[in-house]
Amino acid sequence: MKAIVFKKYGNPSVLQMAELEKPVPKPGAVLVKIHATSVTAEDPKMRSFDHPPLLKLPVGLMFGFRKPKQPVLGIEFSGVVEAIGSKVKSYQVNDQVFGYTGLSFGAYAEYKCLPENALMHLKPQNLAFTEAATMVNGPLSALAYLKKKGKIEKGHHVLIYGASGSVGTAAVQLAKYFGAHVTGVCSTKNIELVKSIGANEVIDYTKEYFIDTDKRYDIVFDTVGKTSMKECMNLLTPNGKYLLTEFGLRHMLAAMYTSLFRRKKVVIAASNFYWEKEDLVFLKGLAEKGHYKPVVDRYFPLADVAEAHTYVSSGRKVGNVAVVVCGDEHEGRAGSLMKAVADT
Repeated sequence: MKAIVFKKYGNPSVLQMAELEKPVPKPGAVLVKIHATSVTAEDPKMRSFDHPPLLKLPVGLMFGFRKPKQPVLGIEFSGVVEAIGSKVKSYQVNDQVFGYTGLSFGAYAEYKCLPENALMHLKPQNLAFTEAATMVNGPLSALAYLKKKGKIEKGHHVLIYGASGSVGTAAVQLAKYFGAHVTGVCSTKNIELVKSIGANEVIDYTKEYFIDTDKRYDIVFDTVGKTSMKECMNLLTPNGKYLLTEFGLRHMLAAMYTSLFRRKKVVIAASNFYWEKEDLVFLKGLAEKGHYKPVVDRYFPLADVAEAHTYVSSGRKVGNVAVVVCGDEHEGRAGSLMKAVADT
């Protein structure tokens, strides 16, 4: 099978096409023919071993310090079940699925074996494979922060910083679904997009500072790690929560302190610890009922994954970047952001 591998850490050029042996499912596993995957913001960090100091030791121990133990990246996917193990009961051959590979990675390949109980579910019927492949990392992260950690409720006022990113576009749609009044913060070029996916108000950070307001929010969700903790805490209602996907030691200490002694909370989490299969079932339902639409910025063929990494690392990505592994979906040949959100 074809796969993109990397044998050393470095720039995108370390990603190379290779032929690997096609896996065979064990009795309790399924073999998925992958149609699409994605390049998340975390993938370039794994490729280059560019992690915050607090994470370098644990990441190195798990995945290798000098060279990667897992040569095939890719964490979210969509595809078709091609074969099942003798003990598998939840899936059948030809089932269309989407999901998360976990710490085994491996979605930058034509095939992937996963245990039957993996974080995987039947694909939303109304989504293309390229769209479904982006329905995991961003949406599950946003769901974990907003619902499981932030305890979002109907009527809450929520500010989402980085509203045009992968987690941000998911957070806007989910917060709107939960009945919140949503304020998104993004650049000028993404204002109409953020409005189109449900934001009640949008602040253009290139023209005004979102802190300069008398408004107070029940949740301030920084999806990109670029806000000031002190300033954002001042924006909160008395029982408000400041949610952070990117955090350091001082944020960890603040989270512990506020959890014990303050009504306003700093909330951090390794969100994937909170992901469950039931969440994929929930997201599938939202997508099929028209309450959620993945935002896909660009589409790349598998052979151009290095180019996709370069684009993601540039910081210009809006929503998600999908990678077509097999098939001839129109999204794999030419894609546009406006098409991705036209039906939202």
